[in-house]
Amino acid sequence: MTEIVLDTSTLPEPLFRLIRTEKVKVRETDGEVLLTPITDVADRCPLRGMFADGKLSVDRFLANKQVEKELER
Repeated sequence: MTEIVLDTSTLPEPLFRLIRTEKVKVRETDGEVLLTPITDVADRCPLRGMFADGKLSVDRFLANKQVEKELER
């Protein structure tokens, strides 16, 4: 499965007229291509899985990475 987010202005004109959002999620699975209009701002963030609940700040993430580095030594 492949998934990417595209700007709708890059789509061919017939598709561009059908989709009323700025971004569209394109998912390819087993030869099928599914276009999903993105209406939620959180869906546009490529890190949404990590930051979706807002509990992991950048500072906390960097602190966790530092701890991981120290543990690897």
